[in-house]
Amino acid sequence: MKSDGEFNISEFIIQGFSDIPKLQLPMFGIFLFIYFLIICWNLIIIVIIWRTPLLHTPMYFFLVHLSFIDIASASNILPKLLLILYAKQKTISFVGCITQLYIFMSLSCTEIILLAAMAYDRYVAICHPLHYFTLMPSKQCARLSFMSWFIGFLDPTGHAVLISKLSFCSNKFVKHFFCDTISILNLACIDTYMVALLNYVEGTLLGITAFSLTLISYVFIISNILKIKSTEGQRKAFSTCTAHLTCVCIFYGTLICLYMRPSSSFSPKQDKYFSLLNIVLVPMFNPIIYSLKNEEVKKALVSLKKKYFKSCR
Repeated sequence: MKSDGEFNISEFIIQGFSDIPKLQLPMFGIFLFIYFLIICWNLIIIVIIWRTPLLHTPMYFFLVHLSFIDIASASNILPKLLLILYAKQKTISFVGCITQLYIFMSLSCTEIILLAAMAYDRYVAICHPLHYFTLMPSKQCARLSFMSWFIGFLDPTGHAVLISKLSFCSNKFVKHFFCDTISILNLACIDTYMVALLNYVEGTLLGITAFSLTLISYVFIISNILKIKSTEGQRKAFSTCTAHLTCVCIFYGTLICLYMRPSSSFSPKQDKYFSLLNIVLVPMFNPIIYSLKNEEVKKALVSLKKKYFKSCR
């Protein structure tokens, strides 16, 4: 922790992708297009659900929250990355860096919990269909979503405070394209073992708990589906959770690539590219998966298109 005899810096310099200078402008165009897709696709999902009464169910209520997380997650990092690539504005204030780090951790925690809540929703829908709206009323959905956001933003608070009190002296070059926890801890002038350990233990406990709840839900779901005698009935039952299951696989797959690799394979350069999977791939593909793998969403989209063209005439 900082003492009166130690000094700190007022800003960091994010190196981004300065190791490949010839690709700065092409990467700017690619990331700008990706950011545009993330915003548009997620907004489309939100509008479709909002304008379609038949989609005012628990699953789509959670999906709206997931879309908000995807928009916020991309908006927390990509605009600054675009400035770095195009205008070479690599500096970020100390407060801005800690804020970006905190928001990134909070949104990741929120998504982990929300995906577990969505798995529970699918469990109730498939295993207790006759009691679905009794077990999942609007108040219960609101409580689960509130719990996701509350715990998600509460859990990393201690980490952000501890990191903000570290001393960084004159070492201010962040070897990443955003203020990632590991990159910032590596810049500290003092031993950060306890902070890193706390971050790892709490993150692991939250991740394992949420993943276990998701896994248990799907064990019951698959067990219940296998009891259905007709193949068509099994297909219809499983189709109601394929979109969520795909999103879970992509989300946890990117986390495993980023944080569960052997320590010998960790390097700042590799971490940047693995982080892209989590920051770009997840928010870009979540809405696409739900729109392509969900017949109700596709029908609602076609219906809204017809209404729009009729109103234009």
